Amino acid sequence: MADPVIVGPRAYDDPPLVRAGLILFTVVVIGVLIIIPLVNVFAEAFAKGVPAYWDSLANDPDTLHSILLTLKVAPAAVLLNVVFGIAAAWAIARFQFPGRTVLTALIDLPFAVSPVVVGLFLMLMFGLQSPIGPWLREHNIKIVFATPGLILATAFVTFPVVARELIPVMEAIGADEEIAAVSLGARGWQVFRKITLPNIKWGLLYGIILCNARAMGEFGAVYVVSGHIAGQTDTMPLRVEKLFQEYNMQGAFAVASVLAMLALVTLAVKTGLEWKVRQDLAQAKRAPNEGEHP
Repeated sequence: MADPVIVGPRAYDDPPLVRAGLILFTVVVIGVLIIIPLVNVFAEAFAKGVPAYWDSLANDPDTLHSILLTLKVAPAAVLLNVVFGIAAAWAIARFQFPGRTVLTALIDLPFAVSPVVVGLFLMLMFGLQSPIGPWLREHNIKIVFATPGLILATAFVTFPVVARELIPVMEAIGADEEIAAVSLGARGWQVFRKITLPNIKWGLLYGIILCNARAMGEFGAVYVVSGHIAGQTDTMPLRVEKLFQEYNMQGAFAVASVLAMLALVTLAVKTGLEWKVRQDLAQAKRAPNEGEHP
C-alpha cells in the first residue's frame, strides 16, 4: 500500500482569527503610514479653498519654476537610466566575462550609499575646487548649482532601477531567438528592435515607471548639488522644504499635493501595467489549450 501523500498547510487553513488579525494589522499599518498622511496633505492643501490653492501654485514664480524643473530633470534622468539599464542588462544577461559579479554588485551601489554622499561626491568631482573645476569655469560650463548637476544626481541615485528590472527578464527569456535571428543574417539593431525590445517591453515600462517615481521625489543628492537657489535649482521636494521652513504651510502643502498626485498617477499606471501583463500571460497559457481543441 502506497504511503499517503502529506500535504503541507495552506494559507486558507489558518484559523479565521489569525487571518482576521493579520488583515486588520495590515489595514491599520497602511492606514496610519500611508492613507492618513496622504489625506492630510490634500486636506491641508485645500484648507483655504481652491482659489488659495491655485494661487499658491500658479501665482508663485518660484513654485511654478520648481514644478517645471522637476518635469525636466526627472525625464532626463529616466532617459539616461533607460540607455544605461538596457546596456547593462544586455551585458550581464547575455555575456560571461571577468568582473561580471562585481559589475552586478556595483549597479546596486546607489541603493547602499546615502544620497547625501552622492551629492558630496558630485561636488568633489565637478565643483570649483575639484581637479577639473578651473577648466569648467574657464569654459563657462556649469554642472553643480545648475540643471546638469541635478540631472546627474538624480540619474546616479536612480540608475539601478531599470537595470534591476531588466536583468531577470532577459535571463528568463534567454538568447535563443536572438541567436536564431543573427544566424539568419539580422543586424544588431534589427535584433534589438524586432526581438529583444518586444520581449522586454513590459519589464522596461515597469522600470521606467518606478525610476520616474523615484526621480521626482529625490531630495538628498539634489539638495547638496542644487545650491538652494530659488527660481533656478529648486525642484519640488526642495521647494516643499523651503516653504515649510518659511512657515508658508499653504504653499508647502500645495506643492506636496502635486507630488502626491504625480505619485497616484504613477501608481495607477503601474497597476494598469501589471493588469495588462497578467492578461497577456493568461492569454498565452490559453492559446495552446485552444489549439488542442479546435
